[in-house]
Amino acid sequence: METQQQIWQNMTGRIFQSSITELVEEAIIREQANGHRLKVCVGSDSHVYGDTISYATAVVCIREGKGAFAFIRKQKEIQTISIKERMLNEVNKSVEIAYAICSVLDTYGVEMEVHADINTDPDCKSNVALKDAMGYILGMGYVFRVKPYAFASSNCADMMV
Repeated sequence: METQQQIWQNMTGRIFQSSITELVEEAIIREQANGHRLKVCVGSDSHVYGDTISYATAVVCIREGKGAFAFIRKQKEIQTISIKERMLNEVNKSVEIAYAICSVLDTYGVEMEVHADINTDPDCKSNVALKDAMGYILGMGYVFRVKPYAFASSNCADMMV
């Protein structure tokens, strides 16, 4: 299943015309041909600017022992929502992309993790969404990571939002 037409870019801003499914498949074929073993991590982050929420979703392809590269999608929504709803929107955006690329990853034997920019410390605001996010991601059958191990969301997506 392919999600709606979206614009993807790399970390330097280069725009790609292909779908995320095509981008990931081309990357897997290229990297495996070069002898690299890959793992893919998907994560989203958001920032609030008045009544606008800017989201970024990162698909990070890690070359085992040889660095990484990422594909980024940016989106904006005009609405006022709670921190819990915003955290769950981030998770939903990540799961949407994970679902879109999972068949390609399965075909080529590539592992995937879904990262949530949620803190396990109960004193942090994002913690209100931890149980719901964890249940959603694990219920979809994906490996789940939160801070400080959720670099796809808390680092890659964060710097592009």
